[in-house]
Amino acid sequence: MDLLDQLDPEQRAAAEALVGPVVILAGAGTGKTRTITHRIAHGIAKGYYSANRVLALTYTNRAAGELRQRLRQLGIPGVSVKTFHAAALAQLEFFWPQFAGVPAPSVIESKAKLINQVAQEAKIVLDAPAVREFAAEIEWRKYSMLSLEEYAQAKRPQVAGLSAQKNLELQQAYENAKVTAQRLDWEDVLVLTIGLLRSEPRALAHVQQQYRFFTVDEYQDISPLQHALLDLWLGDRSDLCVVGDPNQTIYSFTGASSAFLHSFSERFSNCTTVQLTRNYRSTGSIVSAANRLVADQSQIAPLESQREVGEPPVEVGFDSLVAEAKAVAESISMLISQGTPAREIAVLYRVNGQSEAFENALAKRGIGLQVKGGDRFFNRRDVQAAVRGLRAEAVVKPELHPFEVMTNVIRALGWQAQPPAEAGPQRETWEALNSLLEIAGELPESANASDLVHEMEERQRSQHEPVVDAVTLSTIHAAKGLEWDVVFVVGVTEGYLPIGFAKTDAELAEERRLFYVAMTRAKRILRLTWPRRDETTNRGRERSRFLADIAARH
Repeated sequence: MDLLDQLDPEQRAAAEALVGPVVILAGAGTGKTRTITHRIAHGIAKGYYSANRVLALTYTNRAAGELRQRLRQLGIPGVSVKTFHAAALAQLEFFWPQFAGVPAPSVIESKAKLINQVAQEAKIVLDAPAVREFAAEIEWRKYSMLSLEEYAQAKRPQVAGLSAQKNLELQQAYENAKVTAQRLDWEDVLVLTIGLLRSEPRALAHVQQQYRFFTVDEYQDISPLQHALLDLWLGDRSDLCVVGDPNQTIYSFTGASSAFLHSFSERFSNCTTVQLTRNYRSTGSIVSAANRLVADQSQIAPLESQREVGEPPVEVGFDSLVAEAKAVAESISMLISQGTPAREIAVLYRVNGQSEAFENALAKRGIGLQVKGGDRFFNRRDVQAAVRGLRAEAVVKPELHPFEVMTNVIRALGWQAQPPAEAGPQRETWEALNSLLEIAGELPESANASDLVHEMEERQRSQHEPVVDAVTLSTIHAAKGLEWDVVFVVGVTEGYLPIGFAKTDAELAEERRLFYVAMTRAKRILRLTWPRRDETTNRGRERSRFLADIAARH
């Protein structure tokens, strides 16, 4: 019961709904991760679940890593917490040799290399943005469960500057090249797992026997392909708990569909429905502004801030992009000098191309920054050297406490207690090594060096990266699920928010929800900025209609 004492009444109601279909409509900042981890822990403590028969599904490695860590902190280490892709790949690699007699094909790290290869063979020139756009279109087709023949009949916007026929030919060439190389992409992993389980009853029976209770996070983002796989895993059972927020549906361009969340109570007429609306993240002023933004399209109750009113979100227009970036960097410098940690500040924008001006402005002021979507933390050479040193130390002195052994390792790599005064490569290395020390400090007193090695390997495998003490620059999509004390949403103009290619009512509604996601990342301070002219394109910009909507309803 101590587990439930930590929950508010709505969270507790969700945690006590342990069997049968459950849908939790969880607004931004309402503690959904806390709710589902306590629900799983409570179910295991009460004897409803066996930990090894629970499968919790997420969409990102980071979310899976956080969920896994929260469960461990609650004393529940045996639950399978995986992304859809990781769960499917594990099953494919286990069953494929049994039924095909050979190892499963390996997965390509990125579509880009193969796309470039087939484009060159077809004498088509694609720059990096066009390659990304083409790869996204492949993913949309597969997540939507469309064959190339069915896709040809779909009315899709032009992709990567290609004619409809060239687009189709290039997608076919991409698929042929994968078959020739005997490789898979990540969507193939889901497709082949579905095919294998449908065609091999013994494999399906094995999976359904292994997993009995399912939890799906961010259910509003599930695609038809992922849902088809989930249906196979579930079979004719109904012990499924889904968590989602209709106001944070922002991935329809990848094939995701919120229709499954909306129709859940129709599919399971006996389902338990719980709404979480108490927002513990943001001040009252920020929550009120976010509520106004989606008031006309929201399908769940408005958020109710549990914090102080706080200062209202501030909107500022600037004459130019350079002036906007300079002012944002100056504000961040002032906030840091007043005591706000750099790691608690974020600059969010609609597309990656908007980041450069802000990167330059922050660098000129000597402010450390990290760009989400840049180099992965565990791929850094200094971090890899530290992990290698940790493994060696753990063999020699396995009994050492994690904090002690990690201190020894990073000191050998040049780390000192005081960080370098200036921003730059040395400061970035210090921050990275110091983050490893913080991970070690999070482990319990009973842990040893071997436990720390296991923790690092698990984090590396799931790309559960630590937070470094630097300002975060990120697209809004990549920021979903994260939060900061101070958030600057920049470039809030027509053409970016909403994006220029959003024309239909449905597309504009999704852009509005995307802005809502950006606003609800902020805990204490929210600044909304925009330039009247963008020097990089030499174009004038207009204030976003969304800003006018917020002001009109104030």
